[in-house]
Amino acid sequence: MKKQDITSIKQLLSKSKKIVIVPHKNPDGDAIGSTLGLYHYLKKANHQVNVIVPNDYPKFLKWIPGNDTILKYDTQTDTCETLINEADILFTLDFNAFHRTGNMEMVLSKSNAIKIMIDHHQSPDDYATYMFSDVTMSSTCEMVYHFIDKLGDTNHIDSDIATCLYVGIMTDTGSFRYPSTTSDTHKIISKLIKKGAQNSNIHNNVYDTNSYERLQLLGCALTNLKVIPEFRAAYITLSQEELYQYNYKKGDTEGVVNYGLSLEGVILAVIFIEDKQEGIIKISLRSKGDFSVNEMSRAHFEGGGHTNAAGGKSHLSLANTVEKFISILPSYKKALNNE
Repeated sequence: MKKQDITSIKQLLSKSKKIVIVPHKNPDGDAIGSTLGLYHYLKKANHQVNVIVPNDYPKFLKWIPGNDTILKYDTQTDTCETLINEADILFTLDFNAFHRTGNMEMVLSKSNAIKIMIDHHQSPDDYATYMFSDVTMSSTCEMVYHFIDKLGDTNHIDSDIATCLYVGIMTDTGSFRYPSTTSDTHKIISKLIKKGAQNSNIHNNVYDTNSYERLQLLGCALTNLKVIPEFRAAYITLSQEELYQYNYKKGDTEGVVNYGLSLEGVILAVIFIEDKQEGIIKISLRSKGDFSVNEMSRAHFEGGGHTNAAGGKSHLSLANTVEKFISILPSYKKALNNE
C-alpha cells in the first residue's frame, strides 16, 4: 500500500464513519479472524462498524471475540443491504472479486461507499479505492496487523484483536507449516501473544473440538481416498449421501484434503464434495512446491486462490467431475514430476 494511500486513509478515519466489513462466501478462519480483528480496532476508534458475512460459517469459529455481532446476509438480507447502502466505507477482506461473496455481489458492486481491499489472493479485480494486495503474505490477518501498524496504532491492539488475528494466521498457515510462513509471520505471532492471544486455547478451540460424526465422516473420506502415482496426485470424494449419513455440518470437511497431500510422493491433492442444494461439486486443491493449483483451478474449475491452495467448482456430476480431473492430469504430468 502506497504511503499516500495510508495518509489518505488516516485522514478518512480521523472522524467517526459508518463502516461495513465483508469477507468472502463460506468464510474460514482467516476471513472471520481478519474481519473481527479489524472490527474491534475500528470500534476502539469510535466508528460505527458492522461485519456482514454472506452466509454461515463453522461452529469451531463461533467462540472468537465479537462473533455475536456478526450479521448474515442470507438470513438478514434487508438489514444488511440497508447498512451497506448507508456505509461511508466498505472494507472487503480475504477476497478480491465481488463474485466471491455469492448473492452479495450486486449490492456490493453498486455501493457508493469508499472501498478498501485487504487481501492476499492472486489477480485482484480493480474495484477498490484503496488496495492493500500482497500475495506473499501468509494470511489476510497478517495483513490487517500490517495495516494497523502502517496507521501507527499497534499500541491499540488488545487481547481481543490479538486473538482474532492469531486465529487467521494459524489457520491459513496450517499451524505455521506452509511455505507462506515467514520470519515476519513468527514475529507478528510473538507480538500477538504478548498482547494477550492465548495460543494453546486458540488451537484447542479450532482444532480439538470434534464431534463423533465429524470423525466418522473423516473415516469415510479416507476410505474414498485414491492415488494416481504416475501423476503424483491423490483425490478424495464425498457424495451428498455420505454427508447426510454422518450428519455433516459446515466446516466438517475443513482440512481433509491435506491428508491426501501428506502421502509420500504426492504433489497434488484434491477433494470433491457434492452439494445438491447449490447444484455443484465443491473442489479444494492443494499442492507442494511450485505446482500452481491456482492456475489449474482457474483453467478448469471456475476458481482460483494461491499457488499451493485453491478452490473451485463444477456443474458436472460427481463422477463426471472426477473423470474430468483425471483427464486433464496428462497435460500437467511434466510439471508434477518436476517437483
